[in-house]
Amino acid sequence: MSDIAVGGPASNTAAAAATSASKDKTMNQADFLSLLVQQMRNQDPTKPMDSSQMVSQLAQISQVSATQSLQTSFDSLSQSLQGNQMLQASSMVGRSVTVPSAAGQLQASGLDGAVNVPDGGGTVLVQVTDKDGNVLRTLNLGTPAAGLAAFHWDGKDDGGTALAEGTYGLKAQAGNAAVATYVSGKVNGVGMTGSDGAYLDVDGFGGVLLSQVAQIN
Repeated sequence: MSDIAVGGPASNTAAAAATSASKDKTMNQADFLSLLVQQMRNQDPTKPMDSSQMVSQLAQISQVSATQSLQTSFDSLSQSLQGNQMLQASSMVGRSVTVPSAAGQLQASGLDGAVNVPDGGGTVLVQVTDKDGNVLRTLNLGTPAAGLAAFHWDGKDDGGTALAEGTYGLKAQAGNAAVATYVSGKVNGVGMTGSDGAYLDVDGFGGVLLSQVAQIN
C-alpha cells in the first residue's frame, strides 16, 4: 500500500483509524475500507496508485467480509443445533436410558444395567464390588447375543444378605475378556453445558451427555 500523506485533516482521520485498529488488535471491513479511501484521497497526483494494487486491496476487503459472514453463519448454526439438542433431550424426560459406567447406585428396587457383549463372547459374568474392590455378588448372564445384554441386581450378596443402598462397583467379562458395563436409570431433567451440548440428569447416576446414551428404553 502506498504511503499516506501526513499533515492534512484526511491524513489525521486515517491515522486515527489506524491507531484504533492497533489498540483493538483487529481490523474490520469498515477500518480497511476507510484506510483505502484515505490513501486514494491523499495519493501523489504525479504517482497515482497502481490499479493492480487497488484490485488486490479490494480483494482483501472482500475476503475480510466473506470471513466475517462465514463466522456469523457458523455462530447461528451452532445456536440452532444447541436448540435442537435441548428439544431432543426434553422428549426423554421420564424415560429410562442406559449409559456407560463402572459403578451403579443401588436403590430399593435394585440396580439395572447392561453389558456390551462382543461377537463370540462366551459366558458373560457381572461382578458387583464394594469400594475396596471386593466381589460381593456374581451374576451369570449365560451366553447372550452380541450387543447390550441387560441384567438386574436385587441388591443381595452371594450369601443372600440384602446390602445397604449406595454406590457399588461393576465389572464384567465375556469369556476371558473384560467388557464395558452400563447402568440404567430414569431421566429426571435436561440441561445444556457451555461446550459439550445437552446433558441428561439420570436417576441414580447424575449428569450424562446426550451423546453418551447407549440405549433408550
